[in-house]
Amino acid sequence: MVKASMIPDPAPETPTPPDPDETRVEISVIHTLAEIAPEVWDACACPEAADGGRPADPFTTHRFLFALERSGSVGAGSGWGPRYLVARAAETVIAVAPLYAKSHSQGEYIFDHNWAHAYERAGGRYYPKLQVAVPFTPATGRRLLVRPGYETIGQSALVQGAVQVAVEAEVSSLHITFCTEQEARAGEAMGLMARTSQQFHWENRDYGQFDDFLASLSSRKRKNIRKERQTAQAFGGEIVQLTGDDIQPAHWDAFWVFYQDTGARKWGTPYLTRRFFDIAQETLRDDMMMVLALRDGVPIAGALNFIGRDVLYGRYWGCIEDYPCLHFEACYYQAIDFAIAHGLATVEAGAQGAHKLARGYLPTQTHSLHWVRDPGFADAIRTYLVAEKDAVDEEIEVMTGYGPFKKTLSED
Repeated sequence: MVKASMIPDPAPETPTPPDPDETRVEISVIHTLAEIAPEVWDACACPEAADGGRPADPFTTHRFLFALERSGSVGAGSGWGPRYLVARAAETVIAVAPLYAKSHSQGEYIFDHNWAHAYERAGGRYYPKLQVAVPFTPATGRRLLVRPGYETIGQSALVQGAVQVAVEAEVSSLHITFCTEQEARAGEAMGLMARTSQQFHWENRDYGQFDDFLASLSSRKRKNIRKERQTAQAFGGEIVQLTGDDIQPAHWDAFWVFYQDTGARKWGTPYLTRRFFDIAQETLRDDMMMVLALRDGVPIAGALNFIGRDVLYGRYWGCIEDYPCLHFEACYYQAIDFAIAHGLATVEAGAQGAHKLARGYLPTQTHSLHWVRDPGFADAIRTYLVAEKDAVDEEIEVMTGYGPFKKTLSED
């Protein structure tokens, strides 16, 4: 149990928090989201959706995280043991966090395998560790989920609580991955180590249609994308976008086959279970946009995206028949089409992939926070992170310079 007393941020449009001098924050750990009501969790995870609109992203909502749990994608045998943090003040839940005990480093996308190898070569035991994260989801979003009006005290309580759980469990480390830049700054101020990584995002510059995006590119890149789209569209069928009730159980049957193929090639074993997609049909279909390539009405390839308030998140791709440029079309260009049509500001195309650069997705910083129990190992990592940040910043600068956008009028 963690107790904290701090001055909360003022929030005149929200209920006034208790007098800080009388505030005692208590942290508890629950092992299933069945122990907390969806509306209580979501009051912290996505308060912006209280008006009935979309959450900033769906990944920390009760429905998404509970779908992972109900489907067996996390839990026993997965290496992701739920240890959700719940912070209460005056019997009100003011903050929550998706915390997991990890027995490996799979499905995280902020890579610490070298840290694990180095620590174990030195005689330490790196696993288990603790991770505040959305499993299998390299998408930036809030990880310290705080009810409005409690921002400072809530974030502090969650960090203190997570560290205390790590200390009491005698694990090697605690990691908060794909957090926001604001959370990274706040966590660093609380003594955690900040880490910078990068992935590729597409930004909507108020484009009215796809051709407006193309017009912002250099002539050579514009011609290349048009050629790729023509090549993909000539595969012998049609490409459709499905959301909400248009996504049917049969579509999930097809997509499961695609997902297994990609998962087997990339990770050895797919992270999500078949049951996850059944639950997605029940509770998440309004949060998703599925792209399917159909030949004679039969799906032969597909991509799955999640829809946020201002961002489209590209997540999974797979196929049973391979056609030139179909991957680029389904994953990148269809996502851009959807973002423009729906006024979304950004498309996050997932982890890695320098090939995205030529298709209008530019390198962008991502953030994580880390706590390491062993002081000597922590010092070594701290030194490494400084050098890594310099390298990441330089890489982003160089790659941005090689981006496809016009730099002078003569490139038109």
